[in-house]
Parts: sequence; C-alpha cells; structure tokens
Amino acid sequence: MPASTGHWIDYYDSAHTLYVSERHRRLHFKVIADGIIAAIPSPDAAVLDYSCGEALDAGRVAHACGRLILAEPAPTVRARLTARFAGHPNIEVRSLDELAGLPPHSLDLVTVISVAQYLTPDELDATFALVRRLLRPGGLLVLGDVLDPRVGMFADAWSLIRFGARAGFLIDAVLGLMRTALSDYRYLRWRLGLTRYSEAAMLAKLAAAGFSARRAPENLGHNPWRMTFVATPEA
Repeated sequence: MPASTGHWIDYYDSAHTLYVSERHRRLHFKVIADGIIAAIPSPDAAVLDYSCGEALDAGRVAHACGRLILAEPAPTVRARLTARFAGHPNIEVRSLDELAGLPPHSLDLVTVISVAQYLTPDELDATFALVRRLLRPGGLLVLGDVLDPRVGMFADAWSLIRFGARAGFLIDAVLGLMRTALSDYRYLRWRLGLTRYSEAAMLAKLAAAGFSARRAPENLGHNPWRMTFVATPEA
C-alpha cells in the first residue's frame, strides 16, 4: 500500500476533527445512507458499502436490503462497527482484504463513496477489478463524491457552509472551517494531495475496467460540485 493511502487510513482511524459538530457527522452519514437506500434494487439485495467509515445509519440501509457488508480499512473504526452491529441479523463487518474471499457474482450493489480521492489510480483500478468480480450480471456500482480537478478547496468550504445553513449548524461550520485550516487534515491534503478525475477521465477508467457507466445527475453527498457515477459490468 502506498504511503499516502496508509497515512489517510491512519488519519481516519484517529480522533480527527473532519466533522465540525456531532450534528454534521450524523447528517453526513444520513445523506450517504439515503443515497445507498435509493440505489438498492430489491428488498433481498446483497449490498457492499466499500470503505464505509462510521456508517452510522447502516441499520436503516440493512432494513432495506437482504444482506449488508460494511468493509472498512481503518482498524479502530472497524472495531466500533463490529461492536455497534454485533448480533444484527443481516450486517457483516469485514476488512478490505477479507473481500477477496467473497464468491464471484454474489453482490447486487456496491457503493464506493468519498473513497476515490484517497486512492492512487492503480489502487482504484484494483478496486474496480474486485467490484467487477463480485457484482452479479446487471449489478450496480455507485461511485460517489469524486473530486473534479477544476474544483478546489473553496468549493468544498462553500458547500459545507451551505449544508450547515440548511441543516442548522452554520456557526459550527464556520468555526470548523477555521479549525480545519490549522488541522492535520489540511496538512495531509497539502502534503499528500487528493486524486481527482474529470468526468471524461473517470468514464474512460470505468470503461477500461469493464463497466458501462454514466454520470449521475446529482452527487451522492452534500457537495454538488463533486460527481457520482453509476456503472454496471459489461457482459
């Protein structure tokens, strides 16, 4: 694993301050869960949320499908997921490495939300290859929150302010942006960078991985300047 990706995993496994308040944190995962639920093709579908993070609303997602696999690379986050959903009848928590043991063509939906920016292009290719092997014919990949190279940190900041204004945490959003300016996240983002793709580049990358893909009309996430792609494995 390249050092950059490892550093990002370490950051998300720490007591980071990426969310400006508890309300922001909970609403973030609610928005993600709403988008995943909307993409579930049937009540008995097998769903994988790849690099799911805290997945606070996974219970709602699990209620809408037959099987939900939460795959998370950060060990501490994964341990919290395991404890939170212990005994849940249709939620499994796995590491990313454990996904290799899943049977081919065993999933109906795979969601990869706010992940592509933390992976190298080769790592994203490997992720696509895994997803293609796991998806059933006609299955769906939802790749969300992809960063556009034409959009920078100002748009991310403005998106958070708009989200805070709509959802009742505007003051926390402004204060949180000030904290972020001095935080490890800003330093890591400057030092390691984030991987960005134009719409055409991501469509070409998905096609090269064996998917038929299109850009969704809206991003799955609160940031309208980021992109979501919907893809199915080609026969």
